[in-house]
Amino acid sequence: MCSISWAQTAGAAAGSDKSLKPVVVVEKADTLAGKDSLRATETSIGKGKQALRDIPQSLTVVTEKLIDDRNLDTLKEALHSTAGISFLAAEGGEEDIRLRGFSLAATGDIFLDGMRDPAFYERDTFNNDRIELLRGSASMLFGRGSTGGAVNQISKQARAMDEHSVDITLGNHNYKRAVGDFNIKTGEDAGLRINAMVNKADNNGSGSSIDKKGLALNYRLGIGTSDEFGIGLYYLDNQNGMNYGLPWILAKGAPANETGLMTNLDPSAYYGMASDRNAGGAQVATLSHTHRFLDGGELKTSLRTGKYDRDQRASTIRRQPTNAENKTSCAAAFVSGTSGARQTAMFNTVSDNTVLCRGTNNKIQDMNTTYLQSDYSKKFEAMGVKHELLVGIDAANEKFNNYNAVANPALVKANTKVGTPNDGASVDESKRVLSVARSFDAKAAGLYVQDLVQVAPHWKVLGGLRLDSFKGKYTAATATATAAAYNERSDTLLSKRLGVLYQPSATTSFHASYGTSFNTSGDTYQYDNQTANTKPEGSVNYEIGAKIDSADKRFTTRLALFYAVKNNERNRDPDSAATQNLLSGKRHSAGFELDVTGKLTKDWDVYGSYAFTPIAKIDIGAPGSVAGVAEGAGTRSSLTPKHSGTVWTTYQITPQFRVGGGLNFRSEQTPNRNPGWSAPSFVTADVMAEYSFDRYSIKANVSNVTNKLYADALYTGHYIPGAGRIYQVTASVKF
Repeated sequence: MCSISWAQTAGAAAGSDKSLKPVVVVEKADTLAGKDSLRATETSIGKGKQALRDIPQSLTVVTEKLIDDRNLDTLKEALHSTAGISFLAAEGGEEDIRLRGFSLAATGDIFLDGMRDPAFYERDTFNNDRIELLRGSASMLFGRGSTGGAVNQISKQARAMDEHSVDITLGNHNYKRAVGDFNIKTGEDAGLRINAMVNKADNNGSGSSIDKKGLALNYRLGIGTSDEFGIGLYYLDNQNGMNYGLPWILAKGAPANETGLMTNLDPSAYYGMASDRNAGGAQVATLSHTHRFLDGGELKTSLRTGKYDRDQRASTIRRQPTNAENKTSCAAAFVSGTSGARQTAMFNTVSDNTVLCRGTNNKIQDMNTTYLQSDYSKKFEAMGVKHELLVGIDAANEKFNNYNAVANPALVKANTKVGTPNDGASVDESKRVLSVARSFDAKAAGLYVQDLVQVAPHWKVLGGLRLDSFKGKYTAATATATAAAYNERSDTLLSKRLGVLYQPSATTSFHASYGTSFNTSGDTYQYDNQTANTKPEGSVNYEIGAKIDSADKRFTTRLALFYAVKNNERNRDPDSAATQNLLSGKRHSAGFELDVTGKLTKDWDVYGSYAFTPIAKIDIGAPGSVAGVAEGAGTRSSLTPKHSGTVWTTYQITPQFRVGGGLNFRSEQTPNRNPGWSAPSFVTADVMAEYSFDRYSIKANVSNVTNKLYADALYTGHYIPGAGRIYQVTASVKF
């Protein structure tokens, strides 16, 4: 295999040539990192390519190899292969991720190639080269949000070579998936890459059907020269089903602070309407230009426009209200109460004849975005020390609309029973009339500077500052007139980042770091009369850690101790006459993290990620909250298990035959707002076997081998079950 490097001619060095001339060098491919490895050595999450050992902060990388080995088709599945991550089963189904006891705000903390990627669609991994999870406060790099961390998806890029692959996967639940990756050399320094995907399944083992397709095009011209141009187009269309989840019940013989899962049903049992759906997708276009200066500096500018939409029609599954409760809506829970009062139903009181009602939770939204980002980086020496300078600006405009969907007369959803899942009942969703309920126009701009300075032979110091401006204009239709309620707010914030690196050898790097983050009141694209007058929240993250490579640099161990605190959490003022929220809350978390990746031997690969978070505490709760429940003072932060992680390992038995297996685990955790009970802990196991010959391979995967019943995403009134046992076989060809 050949790789391409680029060298400067003598004439260019003397200034006689303004471009860098390509030199093709044939060399042995690097098999220690990249597409064919579970281990990564470089990252671009810091706004430029950096060695992982030079990042004074915890970073977990899910490589393309791990994605392929474990059949991780979605971003959510990929994040399950990292430690410390949990998921909220949110009202609208957003990918609201929890990390280190804090929410990765759905609208702010997921990025695509370093630029914000709104949480308006279920992301697929078909065009991902890798996924990077930066842990801890990171507003200096990314602006608003980034309290618990940031997720960066790296897209596949065109290369100046011909290389193609096709993967076909079949599985139970009528699962069918085809992915094509075609890289075409179009010139000496140009290439076109086409990635395509189509995926269908009845319910994929968790009640939600799959029907999606995607296409990604990337063209690069001047690869490796002084001026490189790129254009990327991305299209994803989801017409998936929607499983809103199952209600909690009290397990037989369980203590008062514990619950069980709904029943011992197969998690593919579905109680929603056949007409429920989670449709939507993304259409994204990106233009980029990289100029490489003769002095080693590099200026990269990217312009992106995106259109996102979501049409989500969900059924809330609850207990049928009794006549005595006099409830007309489907809102009765099996287990409820945030102040000590509880309604309970035991496992032995729930039978096949227990009636379930179907409520309605719709979320119909669209969003148009424009992002501009320009970064200048340079390595140089000044005043006797080495510098790695990064200076950048970015700007954003996001226009959001949320729609009401009303039917007149109201659509009535039929009840069902525990013993009759998948009954096929539906309603005519086309009879709902859409109208704009609220809109939000956000404008943001940031200016940042960072320098990594080699202050001594083994010591580096990192310092960074960022100034952000955020302005939001919010309009909401009133319930009583055609007039609109209008609120707007502007904020200017300074974010800081400081790190110290001690690198006594080429295989060891120790660090200590400090970073801040902020969350504006407009992060969820809405203001009311109180939030429009509320200043941003602020958080701080402290960390000490190490990255240690084996002597042959085939294996890396990452360790970290962290302490994170939010000092001014927003709370609703119980005074109905209040003009703003109270920044009166406080919470903190502390723990230990461990990642191991790489080769123990030339044939044995290992990937592991573990987080121990013994402390995740609400120090000051909302006014009127009760200690121990409802996020009251002294309560453990919700959706924060003490133990979480994953391990995956493969072994090349013969040149053709490879086997693998792994575990995913989470200890018990409470749903959001901590209603006073915990979801049970769980461990699931996965196995894989692959046989390769010539350009072909066939791979078999079994996920959740024991068919473990567990709660994957949690909410106060319900949980979304994790997928049951999944069988899949993938045939691949490379040419």
